[in-house]
Amino acid sequence: MITLFYAAHTCSLASHIALEEAGAEYSTVRISFAKEEQLKPDYLAINPKARVPSMITDQGILTETPAMLAFIAQSFPEAQLAPLDDPFAFAEVQAFNSYLCSTLHVAHAHRMRGYRWAYDATSIEDMKRKVPESVGACYDLIEHKMFRGPWVMGETYTICDPYLFTVAQWLEGDGVDPARFPKVSDHRKRMSERDTVRRAIAEELA
Repeated sequence: MITLFYAAHTCSLASHIALEEAGAEYSTVRISFAKEEQLKPDYLAINPKARVPSMITDQGILTETPAMLAFIAQSFPEAQLAPLDDPFAFAEVQAFNSYLCSTLHVAHAHRMRGYRWAYDATSIEDMKRKVPESVGACYDLIEHKMFRGPWVMGETYTICDPYLFTVAQWLEGDGVDPARFPKVSDHRKRMSERDTVRRAIAEELA
């Protein structure tokens, strides 16, 4: 049995969708950032990073979205969420998801979490001003160099797709016009029409 700890409007949605896609038996626990539940001792015992998502599995606890997505794909191979029989192709999946995690998400976080990198208020404001440019540059690379189509990795849906969909929800908030990226925008629309995506979003926003 898997338990997913999530917060609405965060990257935890990617793992939530993947669990739905896999047909996994799982439960969820909502973490309220407004109530600072991520800082409570009970949650810190699960994830000392004080962030979401976190996932309790029969083998232990996982954090970090790329790792959790890979675990889901490998635990439910019948769902065919990753090219598990091809080491290089699976590494390409990992490379894409790692880029979203380590570069795009960090650029996005400068909009509201500049305090992680600077003390001075003017420095934090400068980070915010940079976000449309830095996030836009990430999507320019995805749109023109990384996205294969019709799904992220080509003809086959993979764990890259719920992750890209999740972070693409933040485009407008980051001051980036989605119309600049027709492939990403079309992908976001098609993902939003999947029953698995609708179920995950409905639960997170309930």
